[in-house]
Amino acid sequence: MDVLVTGAAGMLGTDLVTALLEADHEVTGLDRSDLDVTDAEAVATAVSGHDVVVNCAAWTAVDDAEAHEADALAVNATAAGTLARACAAAGVRLVHLSTDYAVGGHPAGTPVPADAPLSPVGAYGRTKAAGEEAVRASGADALVLRTAWLYGAHGSCFPRTMARLARERDVLRVVDDQLGQPTWTVDVADLVVRLLAAGAPAGTYHATSAGWTSWYELAMEVVRSVGRDPDMVEPIASEELDRPAPRPAWSVLAHDSLKAVGVAPIGPWRLRWAEAADEVLAGV
Repeated sequence: MDVLVTGAAGMLGTDLVTALLEADHEVTGLDRSDLDVTDAEAVATAVSGHDVVVNCAAWTAVDDAEAHEADALAVNATAAGTLARACAAAGVRLVHLSTDYAVGGHPAGTPVPADAPLSPVGAYGRTKAAGEEAVRASGADALVLRTAWLYGAHGSCFPRTMARLARERDVLRVVDDQLGQPTWTVDVADLVVRLLAAGAPAGTYHATSAGWTSWYELAMEVVRSVGRDPDMVEPIASEELDRPAPRPAWSVLAHDSLKAVGVAPIGPWRLRWAEAADEVLAGV
């Protein structure tokens, strides 16, 4: 297949391009300097001639979105709809990356199914939920993939930050009242490749690791990975951070829609972190 990846220089986009090339696809990777995803004419030209477009382009600065929601909306929703309509017009399959924030308002206790009603959290969640709606309304042959708590070797992420701070400080204070699924970008990229190979039907799927944990427990695992005492990590409540944007308290997504089409979900988060740690933390 001939695949176009938008947002190709980002943490996920970088691993996605690698995974697609390793699966013997033809790949064109475009970043913001190569393609203005808000320019409908440029988007239509970029989409033409490809079999699949994977949209990793997004405004991901969660706190900044609170003060710049219109700007985030332009990238996360308006541009997503423009890209989806271009794909529909050209007969190109679309894989659109979304987020747990789009359904982050669901109550804790049960993993959120892929067909759950949208329940966005904060400005970032509202813009990503609007992007999902725009993609679904476009008529494109689209897979919407929600992911969460991403980490990888090619960008800023929670484990890399914790590893750096663990070497600089004696105590790390980390929230323990937000639960989610730490997910390696390499695993998301692999899932995209497997969904395309399976010819998965259009729909919504969850690209997150199995199981769940807290940021506090994840920080302890990261600290162990760099040879420090995990007891240096202290749990705190979210309110103590006083961040501009709210965070989902329950970012645990179900994987039933993957299983229904015969595609295996990503493995347990702790096992995947053990596999990923050396690569992700290299050079920190």
